Amino acid sequence: MNQLLDSPLFGITLTLLVFRLAELLYQRTRFILFNPVAVSIVSIILLLKLCDIPYQSYANGGRMILFLLGPSVVALAVPLYQRREEVLKRKLPILFGIIAGALSSIISAAGIAWLLGGSHKVVLSLVPKSVTTPIAIGITEKIGGIVPLTAALVVLTGCLGAICGPEFCRLIGVRSKAAMGLAVGTAAHGIGTARLLGEDRFAGAIAGLAIGLNGLATAMIVPLLWLLFG
Repeated sequence: MNQLLDSPLFGITLTLLVFRLAELLYQRTRFILFNPVAVSIVSIILLLKLCDIPYQSYANGGRMILFLLGPSVVALAVPLYQRREEVLKRKLPILFGIIAGALSSIISAAGIAWLLGGSHKVVLSLVPKSVTTPIAIGITEKIGGIVPLTAALVVLTGCLGAICGPEFCRLIGVRSKAAMGLAVGTAAHGIGTARLLGEDRFAGAIAGLAIGLNGLATAMIVPLLWLLFG
């Protein structure tokens, strides 16, 4: 049994099985709180705790799935390429929207943490919370934040964005698929984009573009802010 738990196959199989069951649950209920990623995270944590399985045993396979995160983000270029003409018509609004989104995400997260009395390292760890995990971790390492905290916050941000993002956009009167995709992709990276791709291909394509552009903008803005205020 110990050999099985320490095998990468355990983490991979558990992740795929739990996620598939979570997908089926969401497809049957369409309840926004049953987002497959959020349900999978909670379920796996509970299973590991209840069965007293060390996280390291699960991580042996989990790291292999994490490796695929980079290629999966690149694969989002496919729906973007298919709708490239519509995207190019909106290039200036998209550019300004990305810059505004990156700035507001950085300032609001770091500002709230600072006002609540968070330590310097905690504040730095919140700065890249709205960019995809590989970029967020790279930024945090460079500016001296806490990498595990950043990784957890990135996933939490993505889950909240996927659960509430589209509904919040509709609540405030956003009806444009492009605007919704830009907002969700900028704020909730891959997890939010995955939900949009299941609802509307064009919104998902814009969200996929927003992931890359927001990562680039954040990676450029953070060092400048660090030089000014660090």
